[in-house]
Amino acid sequence: MPDRRPAERTGRPARRPARSVRPARGPGPLLTAAAVVVDGAGRVLVRASGPARGRPGLPGGAVAGADTPEAGLARALARELGLHAPVGRLLAVDSRPAAGPRARAAVVHLHLVGPLGPQETAAAAAVLPGWVAPQEAYALLPEPDAARLRAALAALRTGSVAHLADGVAQPGSPAGLDPARRSALEHAGALDAASHRAARPKALTAASALLTDAAGRVLLVEPAYGRRGRWHLPGGGVDSDLGETPRAAVRREVHEELGLDVEPGRLLAVNWSHKPGYPARIRFLYDGGVLGTAALTAIRLPPGELLAWHLATPGDLRDLVKPSLRRQIKASLRARALGTGPLELHAGRPAADG
Repeated sequence: MPDRRPAERTGRPARRPARSVRPARGPGPLLTAAAVVVDGAGRVLVRASGPARGRPGLPGGAVAGADTPEAGLARALARELGLHAPVGRLLAVDSRPAAGPRARAAVVHLHLVGPLGPQETAAAAAVLPGWVAPQEAYALLPEPDAARLRAALAALRTGSVAHLADGVAQPGSPAGLDPARRSALEHAGALDAASHRAARPKALTAASALLTDAAGRVLLVEPAYGRRGRWHLPGGGVDSDLGETPRAAVRREVHEELGLDVEPGRLLAVNWSHKPGYPARIRFLYDGGVLGTAALTAIRLPPGELLAWHLATPGDLRDLVKPSLRRQIKASLRARALGTGPLELHAGRPAADG
């Protein structure tokens, strides 16, 4: 007879036979990629969706199974518009649920594309509606395309990524979430810690050095990027993700830009500037001291980054630097001369002045 004694108890549940995992039936979500192409005037490229409907849309299309979204988008732009431009960073991801039991969900990636060369910019103008201002694009595009573009442009300005569901920015989305909505969610305690960090507005931090010669002229540098003829103070961004402090950053930047090892002096001012829709900018301005003839002769500029350096009198600043920076430099010169500060500046003006 078979042994019918109960099995010895070990305190562990009996193992069940392994079950094979079956893949989900039916196709997965439809993956599409759309291009956000912006020209030098801030206009967006919009095209007609097709000859039959003629409804405006963003350039792009469905992504084949063998392609990544970037490769599929590049292929669609070349095939449909004759555009051969680099597909850049991801700006937004939108997921749309299936409309019915037989329909498919959709996932849309929006990528920054460009910059376009002069010939391609001109060719894009022939694609109706072509280049339009963002507000006009929002009115032309059907939903949720307009909402996707709005969130993608917000992500472009803030250097972030938007997380959407059916065109609606989700709580905790780093970009695209309406500021009033974000504030309401925070005050209601509706955001978890991770979503709170992601949705909080960001600020960019820089550190600059006020360096002068014995005659009191301010040392300026001309970058190789941006508008020609616009001069800056030596300095740059603070690598806070590497643990760098503003004081360490200004010393590093002066060494990289001028080839001089200058120990930063006291903090003269902290400037706060803000443009709606963009991250706030914070600049720490340090006293770099007075450079003698030997130090000025030893200046070496990094090729490809800086074009020239120049010693400017306070009266020369109006023609060389932006108004906000000019105010910061003059306020810092006064603080150094009077031994006051550090000053709290808003766009170069004392904070008490609004």
